[in-house]
Amino acid sequence: MLKIRLARGGAKKRPYYSIVIADSHSPRDGRFIEKVGAYNPMLKKDDPQRVTLKVERIQEWIKKGAQPTDRVARFLATEGLVKWEAGNNPKKAEPGQKAKERAEERAQREADRAAAAAEAAAAPAVEEAPAEEAPAAEEATSEQTEG
Repeated sequence: MLKIRLARGGAKKRPYYSIVIADSHSPRDGRFIEKVGAYNPMLKKDDPQRVTLKVERIQEWIKKGAQPTDRVARFLATEGLVKWEAGNNPKKAEPGQKAKERAEERAQREADRAAAAAEAAAAPAVEEAPAEEAPAAEEATSEQTEG
């Protein structure tokens, strides 16, 4: 599949992108078929040299079936070549399946700890009474053995 996409150039911390027609399987900065524009993000947004396009060549490639990437589609939409809509992914912030399972396990452990703490809080009140009787019973057995 042919893509109209960005190929990064320039120096470190000074990006410069070429807008190219490339096979979708080729590397980002690797082999391409034709260079059809440029994008310089270091320039101001209102600068006319920020994005330069060869509109006629891009139209030909779109007729041949080339698909623009999301970023390039934004540039082409300003020229009126394609219709671009912002993507809507409502599940983006939702945690994955494993994270949900871990959260359920964590909640179960917390519930078990809370139940154990509640039982421990209720149990000493019940255990204190037999603990008081035990020394009395020991005294009774010790008196019987002495006598």
